[in-house]
Amino acid sequence: MARLSILDLSPIIEGGDAALAFRNTVDLAQHAERLGYYRYWLAEHHNLPGIASAATSVVIGHVAGKTKTIRVGAGGIMLPNHAPLVIAEQFGTLESLFPGRIDLGLGRAPGSDERAARALRRNLGSSGDTFPQDVLELQSYFAGTDTRVQAVPGAGLNIPLYLLGSSDFSARLAAELGLPFAFASHFAPDYLEVALHLYRRDFQPSTQLAKPYVVIGAGVFAADTDAEARRLFTSAQLQFLSLIRGRPGKLPSPVDSIDQRTRCSAVGSAETVRRRFEQLLAQTHADEIIATGQIFNHAARLRSFEIAMEVFRGVQG
Repeated sequence: MARLSILDLSPIIEGGDAALAFRNTVDLAQHAERLGYYRYWLAEHHNLPGIASAATSVVIGHVAGKTKTIRVGAGGIMLPNHAPLVIAEQFGTLESLFPGRIDLGLGRAPGSDERAARALRRNLGSSGDTFPQDVLELQSYFAGTDTRVQAVPGAGLNIPLYLLGSSDFSARLAAELGLPFAFASHFAPDYLEVALHLYRRDFQPSTQLAKPYVVIGAGVFAADTDAEARRLFTSAQLQFLSLIRGRPGKLPSPVDSIDQRTRCSAVGSAETVRRRFEQLLAQTHADEIIATGQIFNHAARLRSFEIAMEVFRGVQG
């Protein structure tokens, strides 16, 4: 039976600030816990005025402290920005504070533009080529196999790792290392089928995972009517258009219509979203859908995730 989870970017809306974004994030996480969502992930991005979750591990700790049972984690930590030891210590700390509830999703992209990447003091010449070695180094800290350098806390703790990707690179690496694979189909749908095929075909069992586990990202914008859901969706569409035009900004209020769609989104009334969930699961055979929804009005965002869980339960029978 598939699971439904949430990926939150802690959106900063026009007229709002990061403090409001974090209050809304906690409220949504608590709402998700009551509704029965499986996990709640936060993502690392930098130099983007509309996303508040740059210090991802800090926000994860805040959310975990305000919830009781839901899994909380990173979707993901952009490993090229960090020394693996630092991430092992940070997530070892989180797992020690909130045992059995912390996930660590790892991404290969920087989650930033070149200027921010330089400010983060990344090695820009690597172009992500050290990512496989960095993942192995991180695993060694959790396993405690490097006797010269210990992650304290971290060594010996069971913190599930997930590899995130939007192409075949992380799919191949996740298969080789026997890790769960989360594909960013909400913004890279063209590579979805190829990446999942490679991952499942080449998967090698590991101590963490005996068989492939696939998570797919999906934009979810649900409302009482299709028209209202499409209107809610325009905020995310406008923000994305600003980003690709080189003018990133805060999440704008919705407009009546905009002519842009994404293939891996569920936008509409309960019945429309139900059909879309059924299509996505039939197409991908995913073990989990992780839903993201950048919606300007917080009450409408809560309602959207409420509708999504209601219809998802129906899809699961």
